[in-house]
Amino acid sequence: MKSEIHPEIRETIIRCACGAEFTTKSTEEELRVEICSNCHPFYTGRQQRARTGGSIEKFREKYGYMEGEESDSDEDDDKSADE
Repeated sequence: MKSEIHPEIRETIIRCACGAEFTTKSTEEELRVEICSNCHPFYTGRQQRARTGGSIEKFREKYGYMEGEESDSDEDDDKSADE
């Protein structure tokens, strides 16, 4: 191996946004990550936010459409059939 062309490997502290710290070896002195195995839902087995419904339910809630209600176009079709 050629000397002086390889980066120096040193002890590195990895800090997560949740506050966890890990020590490993790297070419960097310090690394910051947003998510780690202590706070990731896949590893912890718990979800951080619960899903309350799908996009259709959100649309109906936002615009006030409830199941069982007929739209205006259905009522127009019934009137023309009666004539």
